[in-house]
Amino acid sequence: MDTGLSKDADGSSHGSEGEEHLDHAGDQLYVSLKMENYRLKAELIPHVYGSVPLVGSWDSSKALSMEPESASMWELSFVVPPNHETLDFKFLLKPKYSNSPCVVEEGPNRLLTGGALQEESRLAVFKNGDVTVEYRVFIKSDRVSPFDLAASWRVYQENLRPSTVRGIPDVSINSAPIARIENGSSAGLEIDLEHYVIPAPSTSANSAFVYAADNTENPRFSNVDCSDNASYSFKDSGVSADGPTTIKEMEVVIPDPSKVYSGSDMVESKSVDSFSSLQKQDGHRGLFVDRGVGSPRSVKSPDSSAFSFDLKQDTETKNSMPAAAAAVADQMLGPKEDRHLAIVLVGLPARGKTFTAAKLTRYLRWLGHHTKHFNVGKYRRLKHGTNQSADFFRADNPEGMEARNEVAALAMDDMIAWMQEGGQVGIFDATNSTRKRRNMLMKMAEGKCKIIFLETLCNDERIIERNIRLKIQQSPDYAEQPDFEAGLQDFKSRLANYEKVYEPVEEGSYIKMIDMVSGHGGQIQVNNISGYLPGRIVFFLVNTHLTPRPILLTRHGESRDNVGGRIGGDTVLSDAGEIYAKKLANFVEKRLKSEKAASIWTSTLQRTTITANPIIGFPKIQWRALDEINAGVCDGMTYEEIKKNMPEEYEARKKDKLRYRYPRGESYLDVIQRLEPVIIELERQRAPVVVISHQAVLRALYAYFSDRPLNEIPHIEVPLHTIIEIKMGVTGVQEKRYKLMD
Repeated sequence: MDTGLSKDADGSSHGSEGEEHLDHAGDQLYVSLKMENYRLKAELIPHVYGSVPLVGSWDSSKALSMEPESASMWELSFVVPPNHETLDFKFLLKPKYSNSPCVVEEGPNRLLTGGALQEESRLAVFKNGDVTVEYRVFIKSDRVSPFDLAASWRVYQENLRPSTVRGIPDVSINSAPIARIENGSSAGLEIDLEHYVIPAPSTSANSAFVYAADNTENPRFSNVDCSDNASYSFKDSGVSADGPTTIKEMEVVIPDPSKVYSGSDMVESKSVDSFSSLQKQDGHRGLFVDRGVGSPRSVKSPDSSAFSFDLKQDTETKNSMPAAAAAVADQMLGPKEDRHLAIVLVGLPARGKTFTAAKLTRYLRWLGHHTKHFNVGKYRRLKHGTNQSADFFRADNPEGMEARNEVAALAMDDMIAWMQEGGQVGIFDATNSTRKRRNMLMKMAEGKCKIIFLETLCNDERIIERNIRLKIQQSPDYAEQPDFEAGLQDFKSRLANYEKVYEPVEEGSYIKMIDMVSGHGGQIQVNNISGYLPGRIVFFLVNTHLTPRPILLTRHGESRDNVGGRIGGDTVLSDAGEIYAKKLANFVEKRLKSEKAASIWTSTLQRTTITANPIIGFPKIQWRALDEINAGVCDGMTYEEIKKNMPEEYEARKKDKLRYRYPRGESYLDVIQRLEPVIIELERQRAPVVVISHQAVLRALYAYFSDRPLNEIPHIEVPLHTIIEIKMGVTGVQEKRYKLMD
């Protein structure tokens, strides 16, 4: 909670109830600009440039790209105050694949006031030599509340996309600088950021400094005899179903690769922004995947047996299963194999499999699902050493194939054994690039767990090259290779060996992530997926990407209730809190001076909004989900008062802070559940975010990024007047802390 007198304080939000009254004075204008041309070739991309607050520059290199809504329609959507200054802008066309000059539309600038053009609609005409191209121009504006903008499915699909103003989810753009808080100016508060850096705790979120595969589950055989005698025997006679944890001999069936294993007679095919490549079969039907804030509508594809899911079009469906009800449904027992879920990665090397697996593991653990990450590469290195050349990975190398299948079977057996001991979700991380290997895994899992294949496909050569170089720098496979270029060539030879035999997933239940890692579009294809937890996994994967960006977490400035040691409440800041608000504004301005796309997120309680007031130049979004834990009837009390007047409640909370729920209030588990949409939105952001919230809430958010166990969350230290910078990117999560005040 938000008491500055105790590290253990974790109280509540403002406990008031009742209907919310919309303040129409705070409404915003959602504006959508569209251009249409049925004959335009895809080589020319429409852009917009102009004055503040739309773009802020007449430099064509800084123009905002419009997003394709369909084959002929391009759109740019943004949000401005109803009384915004006149927007002065023009359209231009930029070549997609060349450095040719931009083509600016003919005629005078376009002027937008109050969501309407100050002229009759006219075509956008572009002339390039003797060639003239014309676009139809459409404009639509709606008045909506900031709450709807932040929370509705419509904003999720239309406003919170890369095409919005400055590439950010603009819920409110400051039309005028906010006045500085009285009782002192920020002058003289200039700070040297590095001067305020403090050491991060030993359990910090600095996973970027550790190779991701090294954080995965340790093989069980690493504690027993790993000699050649302790090996698997691969025959066609079947799989031992009830073998011990460590097995000296095991027969693993490798089915005929020409026969695709099927775990179900019914196939449900779904795809996001793409059509399924499945062949036409009777009985196909589209099913919705629970996406938390609404489900996309199904669209019939040219193949009558497949459906396409269009994330960009649906703006109406907003109802979803309550998280609590879904959690209860998830606990209902079905067939034995459905009680355990195996997510089996598939993909060529350097496609982001391990990073994706690590993020998914962290997300599921944070939600409370018992999840472990099993990396077959780690098994291989412990069993056969790290000095394996590219020849070890050739398909025509029988010894190498036998060794790789052996460690895959060992890892799968460990994962199944762990599930039988109580594990729920196992992430099986390997290339699994052939049907023969995948059939082996499905045979081993039959009757024990449900398998969903997660295939990562990437066609961007720049991303692949970046991942390869990171692999050489970080992987233990090349730790003893002093020559970087030699290691690079060896890995590329290894990759070529996999490419020769790679077979895309077409069997069983699967999720295909196609060009998703960049965060700028891509496709998700989903086949034969049903159930609450698989649906949450799909929803998470739709929103995750590898774009590096910082997330700054900080509590509000000290409040008057903090001074009095009272939990909850909704008081204003103390004098020290007001000074921190000014220092924080100075810090944000300096730290994010080159990040014009950043945004500020606060709770709805005034101590966070007052803390954010001095920060100017960035949009501010209020989330009710970021409100402090609700202390119920204990709201406004000190812990001494609770101990004296409610000793049973005091002792119950002391025994189990994670699950303890204040009378008529919340528990930490309740807070985690309501924070899931915030986590999804943070994962989806490509720009920096400053989160100004409360101790219990920030404990839960920090635990997600640092992959801390749930039972540690109530004890994580999140001191006042300290900024925790979390940097997310392709190498993992890095943490840095700044203490601006004592």
